[in-house]
Amino acid sequence: MNHESSTIRQRLANCVKTSLPQGTKTAVWLLKLTIPVSFAVFLLDFFGVLNVIAGWVAPLFKLIGLSGQASIVLITSFFTNIYSVIAVMTTLGTGYREGTILAVMCLISHALIVETAIQKRTGSQPWRMVAVRLSASLIAAWALNLILPGEAAAGSETIVRQSKELIPALTGWGKAMLVTTVKIVILVNLLLIVQKILNEFGLIKWILKPFIPLLRIMGLPANTGFLWMVAYTLGLSYGGAIMISQSEEGKLSKEDADLLNHHIAVSHSQLEDPLLFMAIGYPMAILIIPRILLAVVFVWCRRLELWLKRR
Repeated sequence: MNHESSTIRQRLANCVKTSLPQGTKTAVWLLKLTIPVSFAVFLLDFFGVLNVIAGWVAPLFKLIGLSGQASIVLITSFFTNIYSVIAVMTTLGTGYREGTILAVMCLISHALIVETAIQKRTGSQPWRMVAVRLSASLIAAWALNLILPGEAAAGSETIVRQSKELIPALTGWGKAMLVTTVKIVILVNLLLIVQKILNEFGLIKWILKPFIPLLRIMGLPANTGFLWMVAYTLGLSYGGAIMISQSEEGKLSKEDADLLNHHIAVSHSQLEDPLLFMAIGYPMAILIIPRILLAVVFVWCRRLELWLKRR
C-alpha cells in the first residue's frame, strides 16, 4: 500500500514537473500578445478612436435593427473582454431588446485579436476564424432581430464619450492588467497540470464517454472532447493554451484542431460570460442556444468543404 501511494505521488509530481515549464512558456506567449493589445485598445479608447470607428460602421447596424450607439459596444468587444462590454452597455443605457442581441454578438466576437492569434497557433487560418466569428455574429443578430418581440432600435447616431484623465485611467488599466496576468499564469499552468494528470491515469476517456454521442452530432472528433470542455467552461484563450500544447506534442492533428476551432470560435465560455450578462437581466437561454446551433452549422459546413476538396 505504501509502495502504491509512493508511486502515485511520484507520478503526480512528474505531471507537475513536466507541466510547469510548458505552462509558463505558454502563459508568457499569451501575455506577450495580451498586454500590448490591451494597452493599444486603452489608448484608442482614451483618445476617442473607437468612437470614430463605431461611427463608420453605424449604418450597417441599422440593417439589423440596432442603433448607431450599438456599434460602440461591438467594436469594444472585438478588442476587450465581456466585463468591458458590460461597462460600455451600462454607460450607454442600452435597452433590453437591443442589449440581448448585442450580448449574443459580443459573446461570439469578443477578444477577436488575441483569440484569433491563439487559433492561428493551433492550425487555423486567421482570416477564416475572423470571417467565421463576424459572420456568425451578424447571422445571430439578423435572426434575433426577426424573432425577438418589440420594436427595433431607432438608429441614433449619437456617440457618447465620457471625459477621462490620463493618469487615473492608466492606473485603472494597470490594475486590471495585473489581475489578468496573475489569472493567465495560474490558470494556464493549472489546466496543463490537470490535463497531464488525467492523461497519466487514463481518466480523460471516462470523463468524456458520456459526451461522445454529443460530439458526433456536433461534427467534432472524439479526441477533441477535453479541449471542447475546457473551452466551454473556461473560454477560448485557456482552451487554446492546451490546444497549443497538444498540437506541439503531436496529439492533435491539424484537421481535428481546425474543426474544433470552427466550433469554439462561435461557441465558447458558456458559463462565466453568459452569467455576467444574466446578472444584468438578459435571458440565459438566448445567450447560449443560438451560439451552440451556429457552431454546429459552421463545423458541418467545414466538414462538407473538406470532403469536397478530397473528391
